[in-house]
Amino acid sequence: MKFGAFVPQGWRLDLTRVEPGHSQYLAMRNVALRLEKAGYEGLWLYDHFHTIPEARLEPTFECWTSCAALAEATSTIRIGQMVGCNIYRNPAVLAKIATTLDVISDGRLDFGLGAGWYEHETVAYGFEFERPALRIRKLDEALSVIRGMWSEDHFQFEGRFYTIGKGRARDFRGQEVEIAGAINHPKPVHRPHPPIWVGGGGEQLTLRVVARHADWSNYGGPLEVILHKNQVLDQHCRDLGRDPASLRRSASINVMFGSREEVKAFMVDQGRTEQDVEGWLRTAFIGEAGPMVEELLRFRDEGRIEYVHVYFPDAVEGHSLERFAAEVMPHL
Repeated sequence: MKFGAFVPQGWRLDLTRVEPGHSQYLAMRNVALRLEKAGYEGLWLYDHFHTIPEARLEPTFECWTSCAALAEATSTIRIGQMVGCNIYRNPAVLAKIATTLDVISDGRLDFGLGAGWYEHETVAYGFEFERPALRIRKLDEALSVIRGMWSEDHFQFEGRFYTIGKGRARDFRGQEVEIAGAINHPKPVHRPHPPIWVGGGGEQLTLRVVARHADWSNYGGPLEVILHKNQVLDQHCRDLGRDPASLRRSASINVMFGSREEVKAFMVDQGRTEQDVEGWLRTAFIGEAGPMVEELLRFRDEGRIEYVHVYFPDAVEGHSLERFAAEVMPHL
């Protein structure tokens, strides 16, 4: 089992106790370097613009620019998005952004993408929040576009939602020409392409997209949820003629060492309400290492989970990320 961890971006109110501005980025950078030193496989960022559970005047650092900065700051740890939001960027442009990051990092990109779900920030930033089925169908097409942009020299695509590399336009000299494909060079360093992680657990549509396009799936929840989602995903794979074993599974968890009272007090001090913290505690891994190891062994052995993304609410100023690396990871 491999482990990655989230770098605090402010989205989950994890930078509220840091002086606003550049110091908050430095706190993010410091966590990234600590993760690398502690032996985590990857660092991960969310792709959001507004804080949760309410939109506050608190920082939320943008995903892809932060990934690029952290790629330059680090040297060995992999860099991913859990997950990027397809609503916010044209897929051909996103393929170019992702390629650039893979080259900057010398092949360390893990590419995460999902259909998008946070209506408040979507509408606030001027995007249309379409019905779920439409968002998922767009995700399906977008992943085809991205893979094509990564692999073909002159990529053309015409689908229901996206048309790429086709049409007539004036070139640099002002002459009208027929476009012979979109060009994305340099190509990604990682061959044949950066690993694709598709997040989401919708059983009828999203998991079918996962089965069609992803190298890795990701869904949260307790073990019983993971077991059920695995069964659904396996069937989608079989329906598409894919070996279910070729699609690797990951899960996301929340972790903090300390008593329930200590964890609750810390998170309330960060700016969360007691009600929100109580909801978070119902599924979080808190306390000491032993029970965490036992449950993660079940994730691995029963749930077929090969990779775990860990969120530490105390990453900036606590030591849960080091304790997890020293006391939990070696047993798995």
